[in-house]
Amino acid sequence: MSDLVYAIDFGTSNSLLGAADASGVRALVPLDSGAEDPTVLRSLVYFHPDSGVYFGTDAIKQYIENSMNGRFLKSMKRFLPVKSFETTLINGKQRKLDDLIACFLREMRTRANNHLQQDVTSVVLGRPARFAEDDKSDRLAQDRLESAAKLAGFKQVEFLPEPVAAAYRFRLEMKKEETVLVADFGGGTSDYTILKLSPKEFKPNDVLAVGGVPVAGDVLDGQIMRHRIAQNFGSETRYKVPFGSNIMQMPKGLVGHLCSTAYINLLNSRENRDFIKRIQESSLHKEDARLIGQLEILLENQLGFAVFEAIESAKKDISTKGVGTVSYKYPGIKIQEKIKATQFEDYTRSEVDRIFSSLDETLAKAGLKASDIDRVCCTGGTAKVSLVRSELAKRFGEAKLETFRNFTSIVEGLAERAKQILN
Repeated sequence: MSDLVYAIDFGTSNSLLGAADASGVRALVPLDSGAEDPTVLRSLVYFHPDSGVYFGTDAIKQYIENSMNGRFLKSMKRFLPVKSFETTLINGKQRKLDDLIACFLREMRTRANNHLQQDVTSVVLGRPARFAEDDKSDRLAQDRLESAAKLAGFKQVEFLPEPVAAAYRFRLEMKKEETVLVADFGGGTSDYTILKLSPKEFKPNDVLAVGGVPVAGDVLDGQIMRHRIAQNFGSETRYKVPFGSNIMQMPKGLVGHLCSTAYINLLNSRENRDFIKRIQESSLHKEDARLIGQLEILLENQLGFAVFEAIESAKKDISTKGVGTVSYKYPGIKIQEKIKATQFEDYTRSEVDRIFSSLDETLAKAGLKASDIDRVCCTGGTAKVSLVRSELAKRFGEAKLETFRNFTSIVEGLAERAKQILN
């Protein structure tokens, strides 16, 4: 039996693994030798039709080399609170969601075991402050994640809210007690913890309030898709039903899936593709038919991941340079959309308002005003989005904002908790 406990930050976009024993926290485990940072394993799984399963950078490489055949999964974490998502068809077999996530967690555990030469069966696993806004869906999500962890070979599983985990790490930087807001803006969720933080050992009753909302970076990407990119795939197409007189528009549900990083590849079913073909044949204008043709190419070749990668790249430029261009080319598809920061802010205003309404509710739950917060510790990639940063500065002032260890603070905090368990 190993005396180590793993710490896993299973993220919507990226995942990391740390470890601790009673003597202290270990260095982060390198999980992906092909990544720019080997400690970061992108939360991607590719099921090849014949030759097995691939993860992280290998998933991208094999997916491209095999002409996008097979099944490519991204943002699996977003499905955890979705009751209607029970199974999906992969290479002719129905697979449950917890089985798919277990596949990924098992690979993380196997790679870490091989690196550390130990068989570790205990884990402190991060979870969002809220997987979903209603309690039943939130509970379902954690139950599914626990099932996945156990299927992956973990016998003891402890959950810790991700912003609380970040607090375990942040306290190591403290010199005196302060009232701190830890704000974790990730790919799938925006999470908040308000707490009393000091150099002393962190205790659960130091937490004054926890809150969050399942809206973050992926949803912001989806708004770029909705407002600027989806039109390239016929989202505004109008058509007539055969032998009918009513003019119809592309169904909202189909457009919604097109604008979701998690759901876009689910459109690639025979039923959906037949329906889209009928829309193309009955569209009112030749240009609409051409754009629907681009959608058919997108789905047939499973290009959703690549298009959203181009959107993500443009979003980063918008935040750092004030303007970004979504540029994507594939035989039969050409996209070149320049987006200014002011336009991006217009597209995402309602989503950002939801993110910060949740923050205001968390402050109210703690019985505090923004002026009562001494320090704001930001983590997660979406913390770099200029509109998110400006909304934080508006409430707390720029001087209180700290962007701290964007991608490692949560897993390092989970490892601190693992050490505490063993002492």
